[in-house]
Amino acid sequence: MVDWGVFIVCAVIVLSGSIGVVISRNPVHSALSLVATLFGVAVLFLEQDAQLLAAVQVIVYTGAIVVLILFVIMLLGVDQEEDLGEEPLVGQRILAGIGVAALLASLLLVIIGVAHHGLTGKPSSSAALSKTQTNVAQLGHSIFTTWIFPFEITAGLLTIAVIGAVVMARRPDSYEPLPEPEPMTDRPEEEQAELVDAEEAGS
Repeated sequence: MVDWGVFIVCAVIVLSGSIGVVISRNPVHSALSLVATLFGVAVLFLEQDAQLLAAVQVIVYTGAIVVLILFVIMLLGVDQEEDLGEEPLVGQRILAGIGVAALLASLLLVIIGVAHHGLTGKPSSSAALSKTQTNVAQLGHSIFTTWIFPFEITAGLLTIAVIGAVVMARRPDSYEPLPEPEPMTDRPEEEQAELVDAEEAGS
């Protein structure tokens, strides 16, 4: 009974967050709705006794990817209004509708296939691969022994990318936009002649 209650609550959170991601006009609100959705999915993973997937869902997706999305949103600015009636790509809504219809049809076929004879014909297994260690312990041992150097290199590359993005996005305090150049016709004839002479001398 408790499992059903947790499932219903998490399902409501996931669906509500997903709808909020789509219908929110503010990008920040959409990102926060995505956080709620990912947390709900993480709890559902815990209900299925998949602790590793729940931890990855919270640490990687919620803690890293969503934070990166928020960083990009703040970097680009959220104070600009966009005309939703104007399509940047011609026919993109029609293509999006076709893609959604194809995705739903594929999902329906998979559900029908599983209901009749299943995908592989073999029952699923949620038990640990080893009798002495859990799956999480085995994965951690593999990452920090066999794959330690690729893991550390990837972490270093991601750190460098974040630092580079922050440095490139940073503006000096005394930043001022450059003034618009004056048209040549509005300048005195003597100044125009000097500019022409300077260009000829430089070339």
